[in-house]
Amino acid sequence: MSDEDCRKWDARYREQKVALTEPATFLTSITDRLPTDGSAVDVAGGGGRNAIWLAQRGLDVTLLDISSEALRLAQQAADHAGVKITTEQIDLEDASFPVGPWDLIFSCDFLQRSLFAIYPNVLRIGGTLAVAQPTTKNLERHPRPPSRFLLKEGELRELASPLEVIYYDERWQDNDHHEARLVARRIPNRNASGG
Repeated sequence: MSDEDCRKWDARYREQKVALTEPATFLTSITDRLPTDGSAVDVAGGGGRNAIWLAQRGLDVTLLDISSEALRLAQQAADHAGVKITTEQIDLEDASFPVGPWDLIFSCDFLQRSLFAIYPNVLRIGGTLAVAQPTTKNLERHPRPPSRFLLKEGELRELASPLEVIYYDERWQDNDHHEARLVARRIPNRNASGG
């Protein structure tokens, strides 16, 4: 992302002033598939609504985002909720992904295909990847996000193929967005490095 993108997101979060507090419905719908302890990373987690929910469940959560304003809101909301989260300002297009190992990687409404080659190597064996991302079919009802941020049909399953997929759903969701949703687990001998 460019400095211009960073400024755009900072301005958007500055206008928001208060972080959203309700976690993504996808996250709450997969509660029984998520760890309740260990380390979690919320990828491009914005104002922290999902990171805070995960921390309330007992996880040690690191929230990654390019926007310093989003991270400020997230920290403020975490303090208000009485939970601890770690925030890290990072441009995931240029910087290295935090090494981990992670027990959970969560990504909602953020698409950078190159990260899917990294996820299996930074997940602990038995660790979980949970992703929700709109698909190109979403453009039938919504002009945003633009196509470069949308998955093709079936693509999410392919991107996560080094992992064992334990849940997959691709359809019009209750939020009226056509999304692919996936939960996958790292199993022994399916990935390049140990953990």
